[in-house]
Amino acid sequence: MQIKLSNKDQGIFVFQLDQKNYIKFCPERGAVITNWVSDGKEILYFDEKRFKDKTKSIRGGIPILFPICGNLNTSSPVFGKDYLQLTQHGFARDLQWQYSLNENFLCLFLNESRQTKKYYPFDFELRIEVSLKINCLEFEITIHNKTDIAMPINFGLHPYFNISDFKNLEFIDTPLNCQNQQKNIISNTLDELNNIDLGVDLLMYTSGRSTFRDKILKRQVTLNHPYPFDLGIIWSDPPRRMICLEPWTSPRNAFLDGFRNILIPSNDSQRFDASIQIKSIK
Repeated sequence: MQIKLSNKDQGIFVFQLDQKNYIKFCPERGAVITNWVSDGKEILYFDEKRFKDKTKSIRGGIPILFPICGNLNTSSPVFGKDYLQLTQHGFARDLQWQYSLNENFLCLFLNESRQTKKYYPFDFELRIEVSLKINCLEFEITIHNKTDIAMPINFGLHPYFNISDFKNLEFIDTPLNCQNQQKNIISNTLDELNNIDLGVDLLMYTSGRSTFRDKILKRQVTLNHPYPFDLGIIWSDPPRRMICLEPWTSPRNAFLDGFRNILIPSNDSQRFDASIQIKSIK
């Protein structure tokens, strides 16, 4: 395993198992994983043109969501008048991260800073160990509360996957019902997925496993994300040929309504695990 600079102008590094299996990541832009090549195949969708425009949010790769997932339904700062309101998906995806290579995994970490304290009055360390294997990417996430009081957190990953076309997709083992987050209604999951080519934003309470197949790419993608990381989001943004299959701990607005909000006790940690597995199908 090795890390080397891939693109100096964009601050992108490559973490390589071999020539056919590697990821690229950008510490300066939220430690986003920009590319994942598995057995010579590009798994992730990534809009490089948009990435070069630093005034815009990233579309593609695997952004990291912390300390909230989604947005907050309020105009008032959660932590009082001395703080700014948390923007959609939190601040982690916009900040510079540190990284290191430990044995056989890449370690990404983010700590509190003057910038985070503008939004969030807590001292923390967010540490993500990324293990790269053939046809598999594993994540071990640890969030440590270094503050003297309990610290509220939500956490999510936002993988964008390449697809051949929406009509070639098949979703496996989805729950019967889901929440349409655009209309804020409960709906039949298969009915909603019939409109995926028009754009969907669906939240599901999964078994901790989410899968889709692409019949043309002959690829099955399985996301393993056990409780309390078991919320699943399916999001599409046509005409982009991609879908997002996202693990979240908590739904939108959890900081306000408390539903599935996670509180880490003082000087304690919370761990989450996830993996993405790629399988060839006939």
